[in-house]
Amino acid sequence: MKIAIVTETFLPSTDGIVTRLTACIDWLLNEGHDVQIIAPDLGVSTFKGAEIKGVPATTLPFYRSKQFALPNRLVKKYLAEYEPDVVHVVNPAILGYSGVTAAKKLGIPLVASYHTNVAQYMEYYNLSLFKGLIWWYFRKLHNQAGLNICTSKTVQEELIVRDFYNVHVWKRGVDTEMFKPGKFSSSVREQLTAGEPERKLLLYVGRLAAEKEIEKVKAVLDSSDEFALAIVGDGPHRSVLEKHFEGTHTVFTGFLHGEQLAEAYASADVFVFPSTTETLGLVIGEAMASGLPLVAAKSGPTCEQIEDGRTGLLYDPAIDGDFTATVRQFEDETLRKRLAVNARKDIEDLGWEEAAEQLLGWYKDITGIHGESGQQQKLT
Repeated sequence: MKIAIVTETFLPSTDGIVTRLTACIDWLLNEGHDVQIIAPDLGVSTFKGAEIKGVPATTLPFYRSKQFALPNRLVKKYLAEYEPDVVHVVNPAILGYSGVTAAKKLGIPLVASYHTNVAQYMEYYNLSLFKGLIWWYFRKLHNQAGLNICTSKTVQEELIVRDFYNVHVWKRGVDTEMFKPGKFSSSVREQLTAGEPERKLLLYVGRLAAEKEIEKVKAVLDSSDEFALAIVGDGPHRSVLEKHFEGTHTVFTGFLHGEQLAEAYASADVFVFPSTTETLGLVIGEAMASGLPLVAAKSGPTCEQIEDGRTGLLYDPAIDGDFTATVRQFEDETLRKRLAVNARKDIEDLGWEEAAEQLLGWYKDITGIHGESGQQQKLT
């Protein structure tokens, strides 16, 4: 099968979307399928042998730390030349607009996946007035697809209520060979704790943006001298956060990848995830695979992944101070160790294969192409 993936974000950028895409594309290629990726041109031209067709990218006034590709006729040109069996537009918004319209004009079966709750983000940037317009725009794009997918049952239910068409849940996954407790490194822990490895090390991994509510962690550091914090990632909110955490036991690492990231997870004690705006949060799976108990906001997507009191602790974002009180329960080392073991046990058999197989099944369903190999025949 020939598969075209049009995505707003891809390598060398790193986020949950890129992690999911690269894992599934790798599996598809190993199964003998042909994949072409259309993405913002950030200097990477191939991935595991799959061609990446770049579209000129630029920074936008409201998000200077990342480059985006605007709608561009190149997308239609690339698709027409490639002649794919299916087009999968990932998180259609800007470049994805061109992916949706080009696939429709060329008559190619279209799948769209929803990964980011942009409408909810509006509340953090004093733009709540535009939430209705945002929902209208995304619904209009997604409903041109024959099949829509999202990453949690909670989001599926919301999209259905908002009249999105034919919505399915894409299974979660994690690389349990990359992320595991055995990646612990005493030297990494020394760095992440700024030379005080005896402290309990809290870890945050992800994009540094206002909607992530990372500021909440400072109250923990202010209320107890037992903890240190490592913040892994980057984004438009970094300078604000650096000022906010000034004078506390906090280390900012910027982005970490591969083995470095795996070592950071395994060398920490507790993973903190204050955000209430996630559609899934793949970092939760990576933390659990690394043997970290979690503290996360009680929300639909987190409840689908974390069993409160067994693999992590869920706090109530509506209760003042509940995040701090919940994290401080991990001053009890016996509790921390018990939840750490359970977290790894719950996820150690997950992998990415099931999610990739599920995606291929959807591609086959929407195209009418079935068979064992990449040389399938269309059903008549």
